[in-house]
Amino acid sequence: MRSGREPGDAATLERRLVQAIGTGLPLVPDPYAEVAAALGTDEATVIATLEAMLARGAIRRIGAVPNHYALGYRANGMAVFDVDDAMVAELGPLIGAFDFVSHCYRRPRHPPLWPYNLFAMVHAKTRPAVETRVRQIRSRLGSACRGDTILYSRRILKKTGLRLAR
Repeated sequence: MRSGREPGDAATLERRLVQAIGTGLPLVPDPYAEVAAALGTDEATVIATLEAMLARGAIRRIGAVPNHYALGYRANGMAVFDVDDAMVAELGPLIGAFDFVSHCYRRPRHPPLWPYNLFAMVHAKTRPAVETRVRQIRSRLGSACRGDTILYSRRILKKTGLRLAR
């Protein structure tokens, strides 16, 4: 087996690794070992390569991407808030920590039509449950929140990983 550590081979291994896992890790007990076998290297090399890529910011994260619809969460809403700009950096992580928020981030405003600058994807099984959860967020934001609305998903978009040209 090649180690993937030969001079000049690290970039090639990284590219092949991204191509191999871009659509997801195999759903087996030892996914990194299976990926390693497909790449002709060993599991330790795959893990070390991914750790190095994470450390230098070449990849941001490795994580599961659940299909919320298949799990019964069919009322998914992007809650958007008009929050004091000076408070977004402080409040964003508090909102992102709710277990029903899959992602939370700052976005630019586009006044006068779009005053919102803090976005949080809220998942629930029903619209009333989403609305209850958004009220929880609004309560946590307190007086820093000047307004909000919910944009509901009408269909699921296929999520894919990074795809590199071969």
